[in-house]
Amino acid sequence: MAVNTHYLGERLSYDDALCTVRYIGISESPTAASFVRPTRPADAPVSFVAALKAKYVEEESKMSGVSDSQIKFAGKVAEEVGFDKVRRQMAQLDELKMAILDGVHMAFAHREGEQTVAQVSPKLSHIDISRNLFESLAPVVEICKDLPGLKKLAINGNRFQGVLDDAALESVGTAFAQVTELGIGDNMLGWEAICRIAIACPSLTNLAAGANYLSRLTVTDYRGLSTTLTTLNLEYNSFTAISDLASLASLTSLRNLYLKGNNIRSLSSEETRCPVFSKSLQYIDVSYNQVQGWDFIDRLTEHFPGLTALRISHNPVYDARTAHNAPTATADEAHMLTIARIGQLQTLNFSQVTTNDRSNAEMFYLSRIAKQLATVPEAAASAVLSAHPRYAELCDLYGAPDVVRVQEVNPAFLEARLVTLALRCAGRDDKTARIPQASDMYAVKARVARLYGVSPLRLRLVWETGEWDPVAKKPGDDGDTSDEEDEDEEAAIRVSEDVTEDTYGEKLADAQPGRWVKREVELRDGPRQLGYWIDGLDARIRVEPL
Repeated sequence: MAVNTHYLGERLSYDDALCTVRYIGISESPTAASFVRPTRPADAPVSFVAALKAKYVEEESKMSGVSDSQIKFAGKVAEEVGFDKVRRQMAQLDELKMAILDGVHMAFAHREGEQTVAQVSPKLSHIDISRNLFESLAPVVEICKDLPGLKKLAINGNRFQGVLDDAALESVGTAFAQVTELGIGDNMLGWEAICRIAIACPSLTNLAAGANYLSRLTVTDYRGLSTTLTTLNLEYNSFTAISDLASLASLTSLRNLYLKGNNIRSLSSEETRCPVFSKSLQYIDVSYNQVQGWDFIDRLTEHFPGLTALRISHNPVYDARTAHNAPTATADEAHMLTIARIGQLQTLNFSQVTTNDRSNAEMFYLSRIAKQLATVPEAAASAVLSAHPRYAELCDLYGAPDVVRVQEVNPAFLEARLVTLALRCAGRDDKTARIPQASDMYAVKARVARLYGVSPLRLRLVWETGEWDPVAKKPGDDGDTSDEEDEDEEAAIRVSEDVTEDTYGEKLADAQPGRWVKREVELRDGPRQLGYWIDGLDARIRVEPL
């Protein structure tokens, strides 16, 4: 059937079954349609008042019987403690503060001759009337007018028609005056229609509009929402880039933005450049999306200058388990790289970023950059550094890392069998020695001892690999007190320009257990050859007199 030949509300026959057209378009849901047997009787619509009494009053009277109130597990009766008291309290409708009436076939506020909502439950401050039979907002407005203290309203899953032209929103009056939280997800409404309803709530701070198949937010007049809205939930929609949300840049009070479960891959799309959002926006959730490159994370602060908290788990760039060729080897490394790439981040994936976490992450990030630089010639270094915007800043904090570029040597030459040792000894001049890989450690120590004029038995050789290893916690670390945690914070070391790498390495080794420390290997005496201990043709050796 051609979709454009039908209209909303049309009655037609499909496969000998009478049905009504409720939605025209393409739905991404795997269970977008349902078919009901023609012989099945329709459920009668009810009013808000009738549904309220049926759930909280009639249920209580039904459950008062002993036989019906028994709960059994594997044939054994479980004793209920305090349930009757709770039911009696909830049956007092005039004192009820919260009512959950989702999926009860509600279609209007009250029937003719019934009590009004204000007469039955005037103190309601939170109502959930999701997935009911409303086709317009008029019944919702009528219900809310009778609830002057209403603060939380959920109307998810209803199929409102003609919202932009709905006369009920013109005469809304004070019906939504106190509403601060509005749930309007899974309504299949456009962004303009959602905003039309939200604007009617002058005190709105929290708007949840997930699962509405939104692919782009059109430019609209947010009116009072610009200064009142602090939390916006747009989860499980169809956005592909942050620039699809460009119209939100005018919301100057927005603090939390939830974009979980979309299809976001980049910051800017081909049609629209990503804007700079308000500095008030501090938390973004982009988990369960399709972010694949670190450039997305590097540029987040350009467009979200106030960003201090982020959730980005379950993305290809972050979740190393999704593929064998993922950008990072482990999720823990991805966590550290994300902290290091966003300097102002205070919380990542619900974990607080401590001073120690940040210093460890940033030094680990520097070591990773050094490894990348070592794989390219010096002339191509600028191309590598262009992918690491914080490199210069981190070098100012911790000093530039050593970049050891491995040059290809013909294996037939003697040079290919010599290891260049850069020797450093506290209080003495640095020296260099080129020693064959086949030399055993006795010969190596003898050669180094001659250079420094000491006995081979009175020195120790330590290879500084430049790589990082995780540090295991000590047995008593799990029970640290708050005072001990404060000491851990103070143990985090920021290296200034006048502190050498040796000093820093020693302090870090003696400090409280962090997440990563530099790997060092002691070259022990023995018949093993130098090539067994050291990878490559260059190594930094620390000489320690005994």
